[in-house]
Amino acid sequence: RTYSGTETEGQLLNSFVQYFGDSLGRKIKRMPLIEETVLPGDSLLTLPVVIIGNGPSGICLSYLLSGYRPYLSPEAIHPNPILHTKLEEARHLSIVDQDLEYLSEGLEGRSSNPVAVLFDTLLHPDADFGYDYPPVLHWKLEQHNYIPHIVLGKGPPGGAWHSMEGSMLTISFGDWMELPGLSFKEWAASKRRNIKSDRVMPEEIACYYKHYVKVMGLQKNFRDNVYITSVSRLYREKDDEGRSHQNEDITAQHSEMEDGQKSLIKRNWEVRGYQRATDGSHVPFCLFAENVALATGTFDSPGRLQVEGEDFPFVLHSMSDFGAAISKGKLRGKADPVLIVGAGLTAADAVLCAYNNNIPVVHVFRRRVTDTSLIFKQLPKKLYPEYHKVYHMMCTQSHTVDSNQHSAYTSFPEHNVLSFKPEMKCVLQSASGLKKILKFSVALVLIGSHPNLFFLKDQGHSIGHHSNQPITCKGNPIEIDPYTYECTKEANLFALGPLVGDNFVRFLKGGALGIARCLAIRQKKKHELIESGDGGGDGVP
Repeated sequence: RTYSGTETEGQLLNSFVQYFGDSLGRKIKRMPLIEETVLPGDSLLTLPVVIIGNGPSGICLSYLLSGYRPYLSPEAIHPNPILHTKLEEARHLSIVDQDLEYLSEGLEGRSSNPVAVLFDTLLHPDADFGYDYPPVLHWKLEQHNYIPHIVLGKGPPGGAWHSMEGSMLTISFGDWMELPGLSFKEWAASKRRNIKSDRVMPEEIACYYKHYVKVMGLQKNFRDNVYITSVSRLYREKDDEGRSHQNEDITAQHSEMEDGQKSLIKRNWEVRGYQRATDGSHVPFCLFAENVALATGTFDSPGRLQVEGEDFPFVLHSMSDFGAAISKGKLRGKADPVLIVGAGLTAADAVLCAYNNNIPVVHVFRRRVTDTSLIFKQLPKKLYPEYHKVYHMMCTQSHTVDSNQHSAYTSFPEHNVLSFKPEMKCVLQSASGLKKILKFSVALVLIGSHPNLFFLKDQGHSIGHHSNQPITCKGNPIEIDPYTYECTKEANLFALGPLVGDNFVRFLKGGALGIARCLAIRQKKKHELIESGDGGGDGVP
């Protein structure tokens, strides 16, 4: 739609009201959507959950919050006899209604989060041992378990999968990329898509996620083209039943004021942002939420070397920029090689992309080729031949072996980039301290990416395992309760997926399970309080 004039706010408001007005009852008069100049009032509705991010993490959480419940299938026998015995004990209960700590006890897997390992082994039993057992779960839609929520994302459902390089294959098998209740293989067959191998292209996965939201009836919970600008706490004075106050310090549970002033109690979340309209205009909004779930992934901010000259226009930081340069013919006929920095899979993708386009490559990375932590060491050769081709070149076509710097590929193991020069030269330093100057046509720095949590106070630095440091997937994920995925340093703030260390789609689904169980328990307690007359009422408390 095209928004214009004074109807802008109203039209967007109505799109929210149309669904949530029906879902939450007759006494809702309007949605928590206001112009940014308006202060929040008591009549504004507070949603139970706002999910930030519409990738697989946000989609899976929406699926569970929409009332879908997993049960042990009648005919299923889990290959782990201890786990199967536990599942049999409460076969009549959905997994969401069971003790996740009890079920996950003793399980081992490729995630450090126990619920992620539990849910993965229920959906893909013994997958790490090479077995292709079917899930031991079947799903039921239980409308009474629906928890009102909204999922906010920058693009269509699927998140970053829509912007990934289309020519590369996924690392995980297609089956491991699927979400609960919809087989990827069956979906691909129904769409007459020719899936030639167990690994698929990102565009297939992106299309699957977008279709998943539609076929599962989740579209009503999703809003696209939404950009979050701030997520902050609201506070209320203890003896003030009406007006709420915002406080900058989101880390303290309450603040006792001196000189007899009133105490402030931490209350709900205020989520502000805007929706980009088809004409490019911005439609501002403000939502209030009891709980916020962070499902933003880690593709927002490419890793940087933090060296001199890194901001030159010929120093790129994404595969999409590199692909665009190739498609526009900017590198055609260049005598100087492309300089690729990094030793991960994205860097390997770039090497393959350049190699396949007959572009010479200089490949620089800090680690030794024998380093056991290199990702190539963890990938079976038969399943990932293209990556082992790159690794073979890294080992055998080092600058120490081939002195011809203009060959198709030359690697520089154990080298750091010191600076980029305006004449398109790069200064490298070896582990021994020896410096080299190389000329290149374009540089591509691919050393990972980090989440951008700028909308939180201090960019979320206070909620990681290491306080006052940026959140990163490996080095400093958000610190959570392992069974509820609630941030240990911030109540009613949840996180899942790469933000808590689960990079693979296989494991992020466990975060959705943990959060759904936690919120279901709290909603039940809240309803009991309302029915007993001890609580209730809409608006910001």
